[in-house]
Amino acid sequence: MQNPKSIAITGASGGIGRALALHYARPGITLGLNGRNQERLEKVSEICRDKGAEVVPGVVDVTDAPALGNWLRKVETHTPLDLVIANAGISIGMDAGIPLEDMANQTFAVNVQGVMNTVHPAIDLMKPRARGQIAIMSSLAGLLSLPSAPAYAASKASVRAYGEALRGLLAPQGLEINVICPGFVESDMTARNNFPMPFLMSADKAARIIAARLARNQGRIAFPWPLLAVIRTAVTLPAPLLDRLISRLPAK
Repeated sequence: MQNPKSIAITGASGGIGRALALHYARPGITLGLNGRNQERLEKVSEICRDKGAEVVPGVVDVTDAPALGNWLRKVETHTPLDLVIANAGISIGMDAGIPLEDMANQTFAVNVQGVMNTVHPAIDLMKPRARGQIAIMSSLAGLLSLPSAPAYAASKASVRAYGEALRGLLAPQGLEINVICPGFVESDMTARNNFPMPFLMSADKAARIIAARLARNQGRIAFPWPLLAVIRTAVTLPAPLLDRLISRLPAK
């Protein structure tokens, strides 16, 4: 969508979410900013207000569906939502000492159910006017099954597939659905990684790429292209060879 005026972003207190909020903040823009950390969210909100935007903050856990829906409807009352970015997500390291089942449950609660809790109210708000854009944050990890991060990769694959299916389903009803698949982007999440991260980029650069491609309504926004090319090549390899290669990847 070109020039959205009312934008809601979950996970806006850090990383790509924060960078997107600062990118869009300017006079005439309403920003709904969601995050779990009130102090960090207030700091981002203050910067956005200083840039001239109206801010509707919401310290809401995305796993709380009723509360998140209420917050989105609150943003809608200020200005009808043009763009909703379901960005909130977590990654739990394999060395965190958490049982695999608990890791999967916690990861899917935020990365999958949290996305659903964002997307579905947004669809309900936008469908009556047959206009609006919803962006879902996946990852390049969602294109390749990673034994080094099974819950994270699976959760991102899930929302990627759901978003791409929704794009076809809702396009006739006037809604634009986009799936964002970034590689390594500087954030608190990647700062905990103790392994090389090829083509690591700043959150500000990632936000500029995302915003530009959302404006063009690109269905899958995957970057950086060199890492995307490596993954596309990898998934074409014979399964035994691919198994050997990805088994050597460092754990998150």
